[in-house]
Amino acid sequence: MTYLIAFAIIFLLAVIVIQIGKVTELASKIRGEEEVELHNNNTQGKWAVIFMVVFLVGCIYSAYYYKNTMLGYGPLTSASEHGFELDSIFNVTLIFTGIVFVLTHILLFWYTYKYRKQRGTKAIFYAHDTKLEMIWTAIPAIVMTFLVARGLVAWNNIFPTLTDQDKFVEIEATGYQFAWDIRYAGADGKLGNKDFRLIDLAKNSLGMDWTDEHSVDDIVLGGTDKIVLPVDTTVRVRITAKDVLHNFYLPHFRVKMDAVPGLPTSFIFKPVKTTKEFRQQLSEYPEWQVPADPNDPTGPKRWETFEYELACAELCGKGHYSMRRIVEIVTRDEYNVWLASQKSFYMTNIRNTADDPYKGKKLFSFEIKAREQELKTEFAKVLSDSAITNTILLKHVFFETGSDKLSDLSKHELDNVVKIMNERASMKVELGGHTDNVGDAAMNQELSQKRASSVLNYLISNGVASAKLSARGYGQNNPVESNDTPEGRDKNRRTELKIISK
Repeated sequence: MTYLIAFAIIFLLAVIVIQIGKVTELASKIRGEEEVELHNNNTQGKWAVIFMVVFLVGCIYSAYYYKNTMLGYGPLTSASEHGFELDSIFNVTLIFTGIVFVLTHILLFWYTYKYRKQRGTKAIFYAHDTKLEMIWTAIPAIVMTFLVARGLVAWNNIFPTLTDQDKFVEIEATGYQFAWDIRYAGADGKLGNKDFRLIDLAKNSLGMDWTDEHSVDDIVLGGTDKIVLPVDTTVRVRITAKDVLHNFYLPHFRVKMDAVPGLPTSFIFKPVKTTKEFRQQLSEYPEWQVPADPNDPTGPKRWETFEYELACAELCGKGHYSMRRIVEIVTRDEYNVWLASQKSFYMTNIRNTADDPYKGKKLFSFEIKAREQELKTEFAKVLSDSAITNTILLKHVFFETGSDKLSDLSKHELDNVVKIMNERASMKVELGGHTDNVGDAAMNQELSQKRASSVLNYLISNGVASAKLSARGYGQNNPVESNDTPEGRDKNRRTELKIISK
């Protein structure tokens, strides 16, 4: 019924317009075409002047009314160091283009009225005016030269040349339909290499090259994780894309750069306001004091829910909206705590799997340090009165295949055990060797005994009293995982330390 009424209204309006046209045509025949033309010219000229005034007033009023919601004005000042310079360039550009806009707008509609056709007037035609052409050529050229020069200076300031001696945080943003993968450099401060030929959507969606040691401590955020960055710190963002053209856009930081498949780009910026500081800045304006949710007037205010954001500024598909990510700017100390809590993608998903090129071959310095602290914590737990187990898995004790010879990598783990054992004179332990079920059970039993004895001999040779140690081989009798998979068999081949007395 609603559509029927709407159609009827449109039909009636069309009929009215047609009838008005017929009446106008009839009136022109009665008064004469020249008289009608003069009348129309006067009417259109007056309406042009009215439109000129209304439009200019509307532009000025709307600019003033919405000033606090436009980037660069009111509370929405730049949150990055370079952004203030960009805002200044935009303001200068706005002044020059605003002058041209106002003058051309006034002249366009005023001339429409002033030079309308009237009785007794005649148009004058100028074929050429050199002076006028020089004026409207020289002035724009001078203004453009000034704007371009300022822009080049700003560009050089925004993109300084960073060296290895400069202190900066480096991250990488990879856009795809419809999300961003964000990668952080780990403790070494450098992002590892990538190769599109190494992309595996299940295990390595970024194509990270694990043979590059800079990759092993890199952190990859999940799809819903916040992007956390420190304030007053230079940030370099590597930007790329997997599929179609995307755009890395941080509006509050005045950062905007295309993400192009096969063509890496980058941007450098320095945040100068934390998320909390920017929220406080917004709280000083009445339009940000309203409820964030109009349906919940008692809920948090609009300024309290503000978040910096990363958006894709290209129409990359129907799921384009879902590429929004929250960006949180924190103090340097808060950032360090957050970064320390993140796990590297390699250590979480690749380490000691079939895809690990360093499996059984190398331990990294950060891995050794972390394991030392972990081992101390495990000993503290099993020695406590509330301990639920008295056994510790020696994760970094390795043997050559089919042999009881300790790998050189085992010294890090065993040296830590020596240190802890010597700190507790009364503690006695049993070293237990375990194998998988591949091969003869008797041979596995013998091998496990020899391996446990090898660990015992290493500890004794490095200062642990022999009376505090015993060794026992369990063979294949106590698996912790199924022996039906390579991963399970790998976990079953292990060396354990059991506390006999504290």
